[in-house]
Amino acid sequence: MIIGYDGKRAVKNNTGLGNYSRLLVELLAGQYPENSYLLYTPSLSDNPRLKPLSRFGNIKLRVPDKWVWRNMSGLWRVNGGITSQARRDGVDLFHGLSGELPLDIEKLGKPSVVTIHDVIFRHFPECYAAIDRKIYDYKFARAARAATRVIAISECTARDVVDFYGIDPAKISIVYQGCASQFHRVPAPEEIAAVREKHGISGPYIVAVGTVERRKNQLLAVKGLRAIPADLSLVIVGRRTDYALELDSYIREHNLGGRVRFIDNAPFADLPALYAGAVCSTYTSRFEGFGIPVIESLYCGTPAVVATGSCLEEAGGPSTPAVDPDDEASWAEVVTRLYGDAAERSRVAAEGRAYVERFNDTDMARQTMEVYRQAMAEYNG
Repeated sequence: MIIGYDGKRAVKNNTGLGNYSRLLVELLAGQYPENSYLLYTPSLSDNPRLKPLSRFGNIKLRVPDKWVWRNMSGLWRVNGGITSQARRDGVDLFHGLSGELPLDIEKLGKPSVVTIHDVIFRHFPECYAAIDRKIYDYKFARAARAATRVIAISECTARDVVDFYGIDPAKISIVYQGCASQFHRVPAPEEIAAVREKHGISGPYIVAVGTVERRKNQLLAVKGLRAIPADLSLVIVGRRTDYALELDSYIREHNLGGRVRFIDNAPFADLPALYAGAVCSTYTSRFEGFGIPVIESLYCGTPAVVATGSCLEEAGGPSTPAVDPDDEASWAEVVTRLYGDAAERSRVAAEGRAYVERFNDTDMARQTMEVYRQAMAEYNG
C-alpha cells in the first residue's frame, strides 16, 4: 500500500503537530515496512528532527513536481496540487495529519483519513484572531465531512467533533498517541545532575513544560508558589509569548524572582532529565486536545498535577491529582503533599507510570493501520 500524507507539519513544525506527524510515520514505517509512506511538503527544511525518518527507505519526501506548483506551493498544498501529484504517485490512501485535507481530495478517487487533535479555538475564541477561527472551522469541518474516517486523539476531541461538526460518532476512531522514545526510560542520576547544572537549577523544583501562553495557565503555579514550602522553585520550560509578561509582573510584585526560572528553547533531549529531576510536573492548561507533557512526565517517573475541564484527567489517569484551573490553593495543597510525603509521591508516580503504558508506540501504529484498513474497506465496499 502507498500512503500519502500532508507532510508540511512533519517537515516544518517542531512542536505538537510536528512531533505527532513524525512519530506516527516513523512508527508505521518500522512496524509495517511493506508499505510506502510519502510525505508531501511545499518545501524542504533542514530540520534535525527529521533524521529518524531518514533511516527508513520506505519513507519519501515529496515536493511539488511541476514548476507551476513550485511557484505556488501554498495553493499546491490546499487545492489542485497534492491531490493530482498523489494520484500520479499511485497513492492508495491519503492521511491529513493536522486537521485538514486538500479541498479537492475527492478527486484522488481513494479513501482518506484526517486526524483532528483539538478544537480549542471553539472553546477559547478570545485566544485566536477572528479570521483564524473562521479558517480553522472551515478546514476542520470540511475535512471531517470529506474524510472516509476521522481519527480523534482523545475522547474529549471526539465529543467536540460530533458536537461542533455533526459528524456521526461511528465515523470516528479514537487513537491515543504515544510520546517520543526518549521519554520511555528514567534518566540516570548523573544525566539529571548534568542537565540541572546546564540550566542553573539548584534545589528541589516543580517543572512546567509547554508554550508560555494564556491558555496553558502557568500563572496558577506561579501564584501557588506563595503557599508551598519556600525551598521549592518553579522551572517553566517553553517559548515565551506576551502572556509571559503577566507572569513577570506577578513575580516582581510578590518577590518571587528567586523561585521562578524560565528556560526558553530547551533542547528536546534535555526534557526527560528536566522531568525526572523534578518533585512533580504541573500542567494546568485550561483546555487541551490531549496533553502530551502529562504522558512524558509520567513515563519519566515523575507525578503530574493537572487541571480539570478538558482531557488532562483522561491523559493522567485516576491517580494523577487534578485541580480547578483557577484554584491555586488546591494546587498548592497537592504539591505540598507530594513534596512532603515521599511514599505518596512514589505511589502516584508508579500508578501514573502504569496507566500511561496504554499510550504506547505499538498501539498507536497498530490502531492507525486498523483505521486505514477500515477506511479502505468502507470506501471500496
